Amino acid sequence: MRTPLAQLRPVHVVGVGLHPYQRPSSTPYTRLGVHSVRAALADAGLRWSDVESAYTGTAVTSMALSRLMYRHLGASGIPMVQVENASASGSSAFRQACMEVAAGLCDVAIAVGVDKPLNVTDPQRAAGLQSLVGDRVAPPTHFALLAARYMHDHGVTPEQLAAVAVKNSRNGALNPNAQRRGPRTIEEVLAPPQISGTLTQLQCCPVGEGAAAVIVASDDAIARLGLDRTRAVRVLSSAARSETVYDLENFDAALTRETTEQALTEAGVEATDLDVVELHDAFAIEELLYVEAMGLCKPGRAAAALEDGEFEIGGRVAVSPSGGLLSMGHPVGPTGVGQVAEVTVQLRGEAGERQHAGARVGLTHMVGLGAVCVVHVLRKD
Repeated sequence: MRTPLAQLRPVHVVGVGLHPYQRPSSTPYTRLGVHSVRAALADAGLRWSDVESAYTGTAVTSMALSRLMYRHLGASGIPMVQVENASASGSSAFRQACMEVAAGLCDVAIAVGVDKPLNVTDPQRAAGLQSLVGDRVAPPTHFALLAARYMHDHGVTPEQLAAVAVKNSRNGALNPNAQRRGPRTIEEVLAPPQISGTLTQLQCCPVGEGAAAVIVASDDAIARLGLDRTRAVRVLSSAARSETVYDLENFDAALTRETTEQALTEAGVEATDLDVVELHDAFAIEELLYVEAMGLCKPGRAAAALEDGEFEIGGRVAVSPSGGLLSMGHPVGPTGVGQVAEVTVQLRGEAGERQHAGARVGLTHMVGLGAVCVVHVLRKD
């Protein structure tokens, strides 16, 4: 029988830090990761020796990278575990850190996401599986087909789809940690090159490198270490699911619906209570599919809601105020941790120019190849 996070002892985000997401470079991953950890420690007002457990979300760099990274902070002897769950690696690392604190196994844990695109592998090949389509249906083609179907079914134009990237580029332009920092017009988003179908380059996320770190702590630790409780953000729920059989329904959207419903139910909130949402928009069509699956608008109405400004910073609910994967970037391992960091600063009211006024409840969502989905709900009390 599964025990919801809400039935265990409270878990709070007390520190966040990032290394800006960027194009692949010669920067060692250790420098990327340590930069984000030191920023999170400074944000929380903690020392490395206060951290009792570490989880590292990483997918495309190397085995055993945690030791080489954390030793730069001090050989404290803490347990360290690497978590690989494709695009949901960072989200899964954060979930593990929350579960350890909630269960009372430790009082302070850190989730770090770090990656450099050095070691991308194909599990089907290792499993000896052969497909009739082989590598002819790459992810951009898969989502281009979903986009074509969605536009046909709901009368959505290419311009309305491109508006997702336009909105997220405006948000990313306000984010010093984003890989794509320039605001874009509809004309710029629709300009060649076409990657697949109607999807252009700016409607597909950049995959680069970077790091993000989030520190979680118990109530006891906040009191014992003298942390600023007014900046602590409560983790209300953590839901993780894998796909089942969905007949003709898009499995990523169906899995998102199921996982979000579980996370919201366990948190005791409704979709209408959400102020800020960071979701998996690796391709522009995903934002439209997932906001509907989450219950943020009725099926087929996402493009119209976006056009009406409902998903803007300052709108009904701010969707991807960080810039999302489309502009913030998708370095894989760090992405889910970075989403938690963004929601945390939003709920604290510390997001500066991209602040969504009055934000109190936020949600993070990542889908991982496989397919898995991890959703967290956070609240500022």
